[in-house]
Order: sequence, then structure tokens, then C-alpha cells
Amino acid sequence: MKIKSLEKNRHFVFITFFGLSVAISLCFCGCGEMDGYSSESLFPEDVGSIYVQMFDNRSFRRGVEYELSDALAKRIEAETPYKIISSRDRADTIISGQIVQITESVLSSERQIGRALEKEVQLQAVVNWKNLKTGELLINNKSVNASATYSEWQNQGFSYASTLAANNLALRIVELMEKEW
Repeated sequence: MKIKSLEKNRHFVFITFFGLSVAISLCFCGCGEMDGYSSESLFPEDVGSIYVQMFDNRSFRRGVEYELSDALAKRIEAETPYKIISSRDRADTIISGQIVQITESVLSSERQIGRALEKEVQLQAVVNWKNLKTGELLINNKSVNASATYSEWQNQGFSYASTLAANNLALRIVELMEKEW
């Protein structure tokens, strides 16, 4: 009888000690500096305005540089806290770059005659972002790639896919503008 009582008492002490240690450790989890979530902006806060310079085009396909510059300006306005400025002299920063390569490849073709069913357009650009106040390069010659697919069977052509790829490339450039985690 005495052994059962002792064992029961030991079990109660163990449960109490374990519960108390878990409660204390949970209380201290919230203390200290947080490295996880934050409500801080993802973008540099010392920048207020951006001048988007027309991208250069080193490829033989013309017109994509206009689509990319326009898509980038629209993405910056929509997804960042920055304002697009039309005058370089009044802007805090300038973003520029060049389209290095535009390639087109066949993804799938008809088995009998070999006609392309689906194609892909790939864009590669090099991007620079400079703070005009301090002279600091926020993005220095970063290479960015994006692609889009199209099918002539669905009445889509190269211009359709290049517009999609330019929008995807603009999205990647805006992602580059975010601060490092």
C-alpha cells in the first residue's frame, strides 16, 4: 500500500515539474529580439521617387525595350511605396538597364510534319539602380531572366509572348529592389 502511494506521489511530482518547466519556457519564448516576422517595409525607406530610364536593347528584336520600361514603371507604382518621376533631375534614384538577349525556342511540335505547337520567348536583362543623392548603387549589373510561352494555334504570336515575358521580367526586377532578408 505504501509503495503504491509513493509511486503515485512520484508520478504527480514528475507531471507537476514537467508542466511547470513547459510553462516557464513558453513564457520566455516571447522575450528577446525577434528575427522572424516584421512589419518593416521590404523596400529601402530612404528612397521616395524613381526615374525609369528607357532600357537599351542589344538584340535584333525591336520594341521589347518599350514594353519592359512601361511594365517596370507600372509595377513599381503598383507594388512599391515609390513614385515614378518623369524628370531625372527631381528623382531620388534612377533605374536603368539593357536587354542583353531575346531568344525563342520550340517547346513542342507536331509529330507528323514537325510544325511548332508551342514556343517560348526568353528575355535576359542587366539592371542597375542608383541612388542619385548618395551615389550608391542599390542594384549593380544584376542579370535577370524571364520567359513566356505562346502557341500560334491559339492565335498568339511573338508580340503576345514578348509582352508577357516583359511583364514577368518587370516583376523580377521589382523583387530585386527589395531589401535583403
